[in-house]
Amino acid sequence: MAYPYDFDTAVDRRGTWSVQWDGVADRFPVPGLLPFTISDMDFPVAPAVRDALLRRVGHGVFGYTDWRNDDFLGAVTDWFARRHGTRIDPGSLVYAPSVLSQVSQLLRMWTEPGDGVVVHTPVYDGFRKAVEGLGRELRGVGVRDWEALERELARPGARVLLLCSPHNPTGTVWTDTELTRTAALADRYGIPVISDEIHADLTHEGHVHRPWTHYGRGRWALVTSGSKAFNFPALTGSYGVIGDPADRTEFLRRTENGEGLASPAVLSLTAHIAAYRESAGWLDAVRAYTYGNLRLVEERLGAELPGLGWRAPDAGYLAWIDLRPLGLTGDDALQRELVERERVAVMPGGTYGAPGFLRLNVGCPRSKALTGTDAVVRAVRRLTGR
Repeated sequence: MAYPYDFDTAVDRRGTWSVQWDGVADRFPVPGLLPFTISDMDFPVAPAVRDALLRRVGHGVFGYTDWRNDDFLGAVTDWFARRHGTRIDPGSLVYAPSVLSQVSQLLRMWTEPGDGVVVHTPVYDGFRKAVEGLGRELRGVGVRDWEALERELARPGARVLLLCSPHNPTGTVWTDTELTRTAALADRYGIPVISDEIHADLTHEGHVHRPWTHYGRGRWALVTSGSKAFNFPALTGSYGVIGDPADRTEFLRRTENGEGLASPAVLSLTAHIAAYRESAGWLDAVRAYTYGNLRLVEERLGAELPGLGWRAPDAGYLAWIDLRPLGLTGDDALQRELVERERVAVMPGGTYGAPGFLRLNVGCPRSKALTGTDAVVRAVRRLTGR
């Protein structure tokens, strides 16, 4: 299939202060590894986003900026209407530097030190850091383990359900039935819900993402950003929807007054507007391309390691690979093979509380995705004698 954008040509990211490329030694003991780690893509941003940023930089003045403007608010609400069939009141929106900063602020509002925060496991390590860094207790339940979810929501001390929708790292897209059931359980036990939906626009064909705005009862918040799908996390910037007006007012009071974050990064606003107004075609193309990479992983693992039965996820560009069926229940031996012999950096499952798994980032040119997949295959075959 021919794409209207070039995702095959590699862009050299070394020397750009990239966490994935220049910071690989912070996580792995050997320098110069080919990285498949933190969840950003190796692709340039959409042309319309780049052009909008260049125009804004060309203006040359970067004074204090207001996110409450019709261009930004209209771009967000129109995007949700067109892309997700969801009407959002612009007055219900809030703004913050990142999705995790929103999560942390809401946890400070709705919980106290020692309170329990329920999450689905395996769990995105940013959630773990935010919850435990604030002195709250992370309480994990397996994805789609409904008995465990109800048990944890009912357990004394549970104060918030931190939902990842779609789920990171598994790539699970929750169905309407599942989200309705989740909302009913949270409502039954009086538990506020924070729904992190930053991966929503990377949902693949055959699956439908449903924003939490359709399900929220009582206290709830949807937190997200265009930075994941359109690949501009370095610009910072996120937004959210908070259901209760009093909570919304308190959130903005804390962020804008208590923390002095009233003025957003203007280039983030610029990028969001150009992404939502002019870059839907680019998003569809990059989503199709990365799904092609995931299918490549599926085919290679199926041919070389047939005992796995691995399938591409519902959303995203992260291949979450369960190696336990082949007898690999820990991370250390496989990591030695990948790092020391294959010279690649792939996130071990233990980072997300699941030893025996790998999270392989294939948001990259297909040639790189093939290199990483084949490195995994060779390392696993050496360890298992296949």
